[in-house]
Amino acid sequence: MPKPFQFNASDVKVEMRETVFQGFFRMDKLWLTHPRFDGRDMPVFSRELFIRGDATCVLPYDPGRDEVVLLEQFRLGALGRNQSPWLLELVAGMNEDGESPEEVAQREGQEEAGLSFSRLDKICDYLVSPGGTTEMIHLYCGQISSAEAGGVFGMEHEHEDILSHVVSADECFAMIADGRINNAAAIIAIQWLQLNRERLRREWQA
Repeated sequence: MPKPFQFNASDVKVEMRETVFQGFFRMDKLWLTHPRFDGRDMPVFSRELFIRGDATCVLPYDPGRDEVVLLEQFRLGALGRNQSPWLLELVAGMNEDGESPEEVAQREGQEEAGLSFSRLDKICDYLVSPGGTTEMIHLYCGQISSAEAGGVFGMEHEHEDILSHVVSADECFAMIADGRINNAAAIIAIQWLQLNRERLRREWQA
C-alpha cells in the first residue's frame, strides 16, 4: 500500500490566478492541475479561495478555581440557523504581520476580556476549512486568575461587543456535550482541557 503524503506543494501547477473580490476579506479564483493517485494528471479545474490571515485562539483557564472564561458575541455566519447567532467562544484575534501567536494571545486577552496569561500551553495548529480558505488557527490554553474576570469588553471602533462569562470547567464540558458550544476552536480546546485538566491543575499550581 502507498504511504500518505506522496505529493507536496511542488506537484500543484497553478495555470492562472485572479482576485475576484477585495473587501474586508479577499477572494481569489485559481485554475490548477495536480497528479492523481492513479498516475494520471487531473484536468485543469477552477476553485474560489477565501484569502484570510491566520488567527490565534486561547481558552483561559484558572486551575485553582477550576474555571474557564468564555466570550459571548454576535457572529454573522451563525445567522439564519436554528440557534442564536450570539456564540460562546474563546479569546481570539487575527495575527498581524510580524506578530507571534503568543503576542496575539496577550493582546486579545486584554482587549476582549481584561485578562493576562501567566502561561500559554500550545494545543495545536489547524486549518479551519482547507477546501476553501487559507486560514490557520493557532490554539492555546492560557493560565489566568478568574477571581475578577467577567464583564463587557471589546474595541468599539472595530464594532466589537463582547460579554465575558466565568464558567466552571464541568459546566463548560456540559455545554460541549449538549451543543450549546458548537464552534470548532472552542470544541477542540475544551475537549483538550478535559483530557489535560488534572495535569494542568498539578503542574500550573506547582
